[in-house]
Amino acid sequence: MARVPLPEVFLRAPLAHRALHDRALGRVENSPAAIQAALDAGYGIEIDLQLSADGVPMVFHDETLDRLTHETGPVAARSAADLVRIRLKDSSDTIPTLAETLALVAGRVPLLIELKDQSLVMGPTDGRLESATAKALEHYPGPVAVMSFNPACMSHMARLAPQIPRGLTTAAYDPESWHPLPEAICARLRAIPDYDPTLSSFISHEAADLARPRVADLKSRGAAILCWTIRSPDQEAQARQIAQNVTFEGYLPPLPT
Repeated sequence: MARVPLPEVFLRAPLAHRALHDRALGRVENSPAAIQAALDAGYGIEIDLQLSADGVPMVFHDETLDRLTHETGPVAARSAADLVRIRLKDSSDTIPTLAETLALVAGRVPLLIELKDQSLVMGPTDGRLESATAKALEHYPGPVAVMSFNPACMSHMARLAPQIPRGLTTAAYDPESWHPLPEAICARLRAIPDYDPTLSSFISHEAADLARPRVADLKSRGAAILCWTIRSPDQEAQARQIAQNVTFEGYLPPLPT
């Protein structure tokens, strides 16, 4: 296995966080409408994956349905057939599958896919989400990269889809914000020790923590530096002093000319 560089196209247009969502306009995060809006505007797209009970990658951020739908309970307890019928709040959309989303994006803009931690404790995973994701991406024609907060997830992806660029979603890991994740795990992940073992080529780091020396160290060694989540032009200007691109929401950053 080898480290696969993040294509330069991921460093051009800003990446719409959970696609170009605006709930007031009926574009809920990670929804087809939000994805279409990002495509129309020419932004790159960042999406999240959870796994259905029957092993289908679903484009959805939360572990549970409660915040974004009128249903309750874990996403992982529902079949894909059930999930695709669940309407998103304040929207006419339902929860999309990864396959549906890939067909919609169709390689037109860079697609950054975050696989959500299925262990819930940043520990070993069973590889089901990773395997299903790798299979879905096997013949995808456009620029795509994968990342996760959980390094074990990217270890699976290195084995299952070695040709796809992979990275780590990283953070300051403040124990209070990350409760109930144990403080010892927060301390370990804060140091980003898994960049080389996972053969990652980029990180997407918490914007407020970009000044961390470890970020500069990785950048000096050739890592691409993305960041999350930028919500204003001022935040973007500050982040770009270190990061090569931003993941944004709540405003419309300028596109490259």
